[in-house]
Amino acid sequence: MESVKSIFKIGFGPSSSHTMGPGNAAKIFNERNPDAHSFQVELYGSLAATGKGHMTDVAIEAMLAPKNVEIIWKPEIELPFHPNGMILHALSANKETLDSWIIYSIGGGDLADEDTKIQRKPLYSMTTMTQILSWCQKTGKTFWEYVLDVEGPEIFDYMSHVWEVMKAAVLKGLDEEGVLPGGLGLQRKASMYYVKSKGYQGSMKSRAQLFAYALAMSETNASGGEVVTAPTCGSCGVLPAVLYHLHTSHHDFSDKKIIRALITAGLIGAIVKNNASVSGAEVGCQGEIGVACAMAAAAGAQLFGGSTAQIEYAAEMGLEHHLGLTCDPIGGLVQVPCIERNAFAAVRALDSCSYAMLSDGKHIVSFDKVVRTMKETGHDLPSLYKETSHGGLAKYIDED
Repeated sequence: MESVKSIFKIGFGPSSSHTMGPGNAAKIFNERNPDAHSFQVELYGSLAATGKGHMTDVAIEAMLAPKNVEIIWKPEIELPFHPNGMILHALSANKETLDSWIIYSIGGGDLADEDTKIQRKPLYSMTTMTQILSWCQKTGKTFWEYVLDVEGPEIFDYMSHVWEVMKAAVLKGLDEEGVLPGGLGLQRKASMYYVKSKGYQGSMKSRAQLFAYALAMSETNASGGEVVTAPTCGSCGVLPAVLYHLHTSHHDFSDKKIIRALITAGLIGAIVKNNASVSGAEVGCQGEIGVACAMAAAAGAQLFGGSTAQIEYAAEMGLEHHLGLTCDPIGGLVQVPCIERNAFAAVRALDSCSYAMLSDGKHIVSFDKVVRTMKETGHDLPSLYKETSHGGLAKYIDED
């Protein structure tokens, strides 16, 4: 299992798998082919089906500029390793191929191919919640302390930067108004929700603020702003909304406690990423919003003083109750239903946290079993419902 840092990538939206990943691939390929006269990029499967809405071509062209780039879209063909496949070609002045690279954007901004797992050295020897939970109970330590033991104190510096970027993105989203780019005519709502929250009291005020923070982060992402994957761009609003709400509300948790909770959330995401997937193109939105909800629920439970068993239970509920969630973005944009899902998942994360805190942490379905179920469910979902925009809401809205 890789570093928890891999869950939190800082970059520009709207999509980690369709914008960040392809952009990074183009940058790497450009650097290894400095003598290329031009480039040709073939996009396959989900990467091609929703690439226009996700600004895949814009990200690739930016990283290969100022050289000419020809992009070929092949949505009807999937390469064998992952639905988000691409082939990059470096060309000479007379169009001869100098170099080619088959690579996949596997979710959360990561790139991989068939040989990646063989080449990468795992950082963590324990890769399941069962193993880590047992270690915590034996040592008396909690999840963030386990990460600290493995990755060292420098993890705090990285997470501190992550937290600052998250806060900046939320504040930016709260300040913006108008229509989001992309052609759907979707109005930004974060600013309005935040203003209205000031007129409420009690639980309604708290709920309205939580909605506003999740919308703010998601709208910043949808407009191509700087965000943090958590675990993806499409689900980047859930965890920051919960943490920002707990940081600024009457709970007033310190930055230090928030960063520790971020580390725990990263561990939850890393476990899922290692044993299943956080890619909407591979397992549907359950791997994005579902995992984000699990991460936020675990972070919340830790902040409220939960035991390791209660934290695990909160994470389990956050993921379990998103099982089967499809990914059917209208117009291939990370807007509808994605933005609203971030807001509702943030509320569900705190509900999962509260439910777990009322319990003794004992429950029937373990987090590892839910992760395994999510992976199998995702593979059983037809490709129509895995970020292709060919089914579900995307299909019926297009009929209008």
